[in-house]
Parts: sequence; C-alpha cells; structure tokens
Amino acid sequence: RLCAGETYFDCPYYEQIQYVGDTRIQALISLYVAGDDRLMRQAILALHRSREPDGLTQSRYPVWEPQFIPPFSLFWVAMIHDYWMHRDDPAFVEQFLTPIDGVLEWYGRYVDDTGMLGPMPSWNFVDWAYPHGVPPGANDGHSAIISLQYAYVLRYAADLAEAFDRDDAARRYRNEAKAVADAVYRRCWDPGRKLLADSPEKKSFSQHANIMAVLSDAIPPADQPDLVRRLLDDRSLVQATYYFRFYLTRALRKAGLGDLYVQRLDPWRNMLALGLTTFAEAPEPTRSDCHAWSSSPNYDFLATVCGIQPAAPGFTRVRIRPALGTLTWAEGRMPHPSGDILVSLTRRGASGIQADITLPPGLTGSFEWNGKTAALKSGIQRVEL
Repeated sequence: RLCAGETYFDCPYYEQIQYVGDTRIQALISLYVAGDDRLMRQAILALHRSREPDGLTQSRYPVWEPQFIPPFSLFWVAMIHDYWMHRDDPAFVEQFLTPIDGVLEWYGRYVDDTGMLGPMPSWNFVDWAYPHGVPPGANDGHSAIISLQYAYVLRYAADLAEAFDRDDAARRYRNEAKAVADAVYRRCWDPGRKLLADSPEKKSFSQHANIMAVLSDAIPPADQPDLVRRLLDDRSLVQATYYFRFYLTRALRKAGLGDLYVQRLDPWRNMLALGLTTFAEAPEPTRSDCHAWSSSPNYDFLATVCGIQPAAPGFTRVRIRPALGTLTWAEGRMPHPSGDILVSLTRRGASGIQADITLPPGLTGSFEWNGKTAALKSGIQRVEL
C-alpha cells in the first residue's frame, strides 16, 4: 500500500517512480491480495506510452527524466502475459502485440554469431548482487543471464501470438527462444561444476544464470530439479537478493520443488529481526527500508504455498497445487473476478492432505498433491488425497 498511489512506485521515500521490475511483482500482489487490476492496466498502458522509436520502453514511467534498462522492457512483456493469464480481457491485451514485436526485434538485432546477445547499450540491470546491478557480459557481450531473459520472454510472446492467431510470429518466437537458449548452454555450461556460468569465460557463477536456465528451459526439464538443488546449496554462487528471489521461487515451482519455499524465507525473517515493518530494498546496509520489489511473499503465500494459479488464459480455470513445505496447515483467500477462492489445507499423516476448497460460480479446475489430481467444481468441496 505504501508503494501504490496514482501509480505503482518503487519506494515512498526516494524516487516514487513506477519501475517495470518492481511493478511486475506489485501487479501480481494486487491481483492476488486485492483483486483490483486497475493499477496493473494503468501501468501496462503507461509503459506502452513510454516506448521509443527503436522499440524499447523506458525503464520507468511516467517520469520527467528518461532512463533505459533494456531487461525491464522484457519484463513489461511478461507483465502483459501475466495480465492475459489472470484476466479475460483479450481486447486490452491485443493492442500490445505489435509493441511486443518492437521490443523483441530490438533484442534480436543484438544477437551475434555466437547465438547469444552481444554488447548491449544502456543500463543492463539484473540485481544489486552485482556491481551497479550489471552481471558479466551484460555490457561487453555474451551475458548468459540477459540472453536467457530474452529467451524466457520470447516464450511468453509466443503464447500471446498463438492465442491471437499469429501463428507465424509464435513459431518464429519459439524457434528464436530455443536457438538462444541452446547457444547459452553450449557456451556457458560447465560440466565439472554442473552449473551454468554467467558468460562463456566461466569466471563467474550465479544463482541468477541458473534460475534463468530453468525458466527458459535451457536445461532439459528432467535435469532442472537437480540444478535447482545445486544453486540453492552452493554458497560460492552470486546470491540472488530480495528482488530476484521472486524469479528463484518461479524456478523452484517450475522444477517441482515448491515445498522448499517456506524454509527459504530467512531473508524476510531477518527483516523482521531488524525491526522492519516494511520490505527492504536490499540486504543491510540498504538504502531503502520500504521497497515494493521485495514484497513477493504477499503473492507467493497464495500462489505457491496455497498453490492458487490460473490453469488457462483469463483465469477461466484454476489449478491448486499447494507447496506447504514444513507447514502442517495453511489457509488462504484469493479474489477471483467471479468471486473469492477459499482454500483450507491440513496435512494428514506422512504424505496425505485434506483440502476444503470453495470456488466461485462458473469456475472449475483441479487440485494436485504428490502426483495425484482431483477435479474441482464450483462451490464448496472437500478433497482428501
């Protein structure tokens, strides 16, 4: 609430500006906690209006001083995909298909003969874990992280293109995503460490590169759980700070390891131990003690722990796949456009669960637990697996 007014903004004390990286996370929290999508639509439109003739959005908008963080233009595309999955509003989404082409065409111009992105202009921010937020290769060429962010968003763009009958664009985006991801794997995979390096020189290794390797499928799906466990346990890796842990959790979930989320909340427990009542920008010493980009647990308690996620575009179906971790019970309420989704979960024995679930009128879906699936209908129901 402190980082949302007439727009979203990063923090209420310093810039008070709507940055894309922060805003994607804030928008999902709005959908899951308040159910109000007005600020999300405003943000997508505002950033659309910030676009330059070369295709990029500005990194933040509205603002009097232009700034460009090219990876944030990619996450603007991801925001549109988020909206498409959570709201049945095709007319709103369709207007951005050509601007999405522009962002991806801008990136495509920088792919060189290695198959990865070469030297990149502007501020290629990833996470404060790196000096000035910029990982190896981001400026001078062949960053595994930036290249895989491009591949990750190409896959989102392909989903959108396919949904709106732009089959040629969807095919082109999927082919490009695979080509870039394959090139990164060939040049940056270290078979000795069984990890992806930040660049072909293999002098720096990070959680970030390996997170993006999972999210972009640069690593075969069957190998992703093992990779995620390694990136969690290897403290020699550059560690994701609060902001990028949003993407770490996406990788956990994608690799089927969502149950590890609850025990990975120590950074937020440390904020509480410091006496904070708001979310910090970065680990101590931090500049801002109130910074919305680290507030992702407000989303993940519902989306990951309670497991409430859209199973089809427009949230026309729901998939509830809890990740309780060490918890013995959890309860959550999420506002869906058709009414509230209520979930009450209690472990039964070593591996069982009892779930009392209420879905609003017209909404159906599935409940998943330990490899088993049960159908869900509208109204009140109990599932025992």
